[in-house]
Amino acid sequence: MLASVQRNVYYFAMCYACGTPLKYGEKPGFNDVCPSCGADTHVCRMCRFYAPGTHWDCAETVDELVVDKEKRNHCEFFMVADNLAKRSLSGSPAATADAKRRFNALFGD
Repeated sequence: MLASVQRNVYYFAMCYACGTPLKYGEKPGFNDVCPSCGADTHVCRMCRFYAPGTHWDCAETVDELVVDKEKRNHCEFFMVADNLAKRSLSGSPAATADAKRRFNALFGD
């Protein structure tokens, strides 16, 4: 006879606005906010389906457009992104400026 095993699942994320690590016993709720900066956490920018450039910037088949990707929404498809740290760093102004500086250095500019 097999024993029943209950597993605790934790969702780890990083705040898209300030980079603070977040830990939840379950996925962030509709009204959850970052304890450091107060930014909403149930937002498109923190979702694994957020895909700029796709239809309504979402890889899921959502029924309506979410206009502000940084404001809380009630999307039932929401799942915490596992690549949020890489996604956040790659689009930051500092990372963009550094990439441009390194590119220009290749050609002596």
